[in-house]
Parts: sequence; C-alpha cells; structure tokens
Amino acid sequence: MGEAVVAAHNVFVYGSLLADDVVRVLLNRVPTSSAALLNGFHRFSIKGRVYPAILPVRNRHVSGRVLMGITDPELHILDEFEDVEYQRTRVEVSLLESSDKLQAHAYVWSNANDPNLYGDWDFEEWKQVHKESFIKMTMGFMEEQELPGSKPRVATYESFYQQDAAEKPRSLSNRRNQVTVTVSEVGDCNCICNAPPSRLKEVRLP
Repeated sequence: MGEAVVAAHNVFVYGSLLADDVVRVLLNRVPTSSAALLNGFHRFSIKGRVYPAILPVRNRHVSGRVLMGITDPELHILDEFEDVEYQRTRVEVSLLESSDKLQAHAYVWSNANDPNLYGDWDFEEWKQVHKESFIKMTMGFMEEQELPGSKPRVATYESFYQQDAAEKPRSLSNRRNQVTVTVSEVGDCNCICNAPPSRLKEVRLP
C-alpha cells in the first residue's frame, strides 16, 4: 500500500501570525502564503491582549494572508495556540494577486458580545511594540507542549505578560480610529460554522 495522503489546509491569518517569525516558532517552517481579503468581518483590538479578534461585521473587511499547505498536525498546533478564545471557522477569502476566491479556515473570536473589543488593530504598531515579547511567549507555549499536563496558550500568555507587565504593555492603546460598527449575525456572513447566530449589536467605542 502507498503512503497515507496528508490533508492540506488553507488558513487565513490576520494578527500575530502575519509575522513569519511567529509562524516559524509554531510550525518550524514558513508555509507558502498569499495576500488575501476577508469580507464581512472587522478586526478589533482586545482590552488586556496584544493580539486581535475578528467578528462578522457588515460592510467591513480584514486584510491578511492565507497560509497554504497546512498539514493536519500543523492545524492541530494552530488550534491549540488559538485556544478556547477562538473558533476555527470556514470562510471564503479573495486572493489579492488574482482576485480568485478561496475556501480557508479562520479563527473567529468565540464571544461575539465581548465588551473588551474596541477600535481597530494595527499590525505595524504590534510589530514595533509587541512582536519581540510575543515571540518569546510563543516559544514558551511550544516548550509547554512538550511537557505532560502542559498549560493552555491563554494561561501561558497571561503568565508571561504578568511577569513582564512592568516593562511591556499588555494591550495596544490604539484609539485613533474610533468607530461604531454593527456586528452582524454569524448566519449573515460568508462563513460556514456550527456556532449559533449572535444577535445584532452596536459596538460603540469610547
């Protein structure tokens, strides 16, 4: 019999995984990728976190890239890294180079009514302020995975940033782009998921 076929997945990333250095720590390689746009979503900052969240929002879009050829074991690592804060969801993205549509996984924020979401998240600011410390946190997460009874990523994150709180800010303070957005029902967006639709709500930023 021949070798077993290894499933390959496309994963749309829009936050810390836009940084090759973070991806390399997690997957021990940097997969082929392509710039892409996810329509019908907005990328929020999160109070108390340096990484972003996305939720369905009408007439908005999120820029990012698609990691291609992700194997089942690699997808499992990404699932563990995103932890319970996110739900892996099937979405349709548009590739910027060709305008082709592509089915991909994306990690959508689990709590559609989270009061800690605000504004916009800025990748360039994250690179300047948080990238170095986030890579160290990610390395700690991967080291934890080798241990029995390893901590989940959220616990690793909180422990790391509590220790560095005096030197490294815990969250982006990007309030320059103050917006009011309407979070649409999950069923109205272009994603395919099993989560129950959330109610419409206005997200008003301070």
